Amino acid sequence: MNILIVASHPDDEILGCGGTIAKLSNQDNKVSLCILGEGVKSRDNWKQEEYDNLHNSIIKANKCIGITEDNIHVFDYPDNQFDSIPLLDIVKTITLVKNKVKPDIVFTHSPNCLNIDHKTTFDAVVTATRPMEDETVKSIYSFEILSSTEWSFPLSFNPNVFFDIKETIRDKVDALMKYKTEIRSYPHPRSSYGVYSYAQLWGMKIGVPFAEAFECVRMIL
Repeated sequence: MNILIVASHPDDEILGCGGTIAKLSNQDNKVSLCILGEGVKSRDNWKQEEYDNLHNSIIKANKCIGITEDNIHVFDYPDNQFDSIPLLDIVKTITLVKNKVKPDIVFTHSPNCLNIDHKTTFDAVVTATRPMEDETVKSIYSFEILSSTEWSFPLSFNPNVFFDIKETIRDKVDALMKYKTEIRSYPHPRSSYGVYSYAQLWGMKIGVPFAEAFECVRMIL
């Protein structure tokens, strides 16, 4: 199968579905990645070095979960300002990648998230993958992002699809560690311990050591 991840910022793809993608890559599926935003310039006193380090980490991080450099597509939409961009522009960007990849499955953000870029990305993905007669996308799954989705109120993330990632949780954490500028110390959710803990939480809910959770947006069988 061809699989496409559409993420707002560098590291979202690892936080959201890194373990699942590592698992699917190991099963000889072709996985491509579309990162829409630059991910750093909304921060106070950001430095070019921080931007460069973040973007240089993309290839290293995704190699850990089986995504090769030639299947990575990175764009430069402004961080935390996707709502200032016409939605049609973002839809066209996603459509450009989608038409090249021809995915069967798309993983993207949950709309129930604090971050405006994540919400906009979801809307753009759903628009770009409307179930027309010649649409290749048959399934769409939305993921949570630690330190964003769980901070949204009163909306909530309500997963109904789970992937057992006991064999790939280490790959997910190793990949996240490549994004050195994005890691925080525990008890911040975006820490190595936080990632393990969340995977354990979802795992307990389905009777496995570690799991990732998703909302099934659409599935055509």
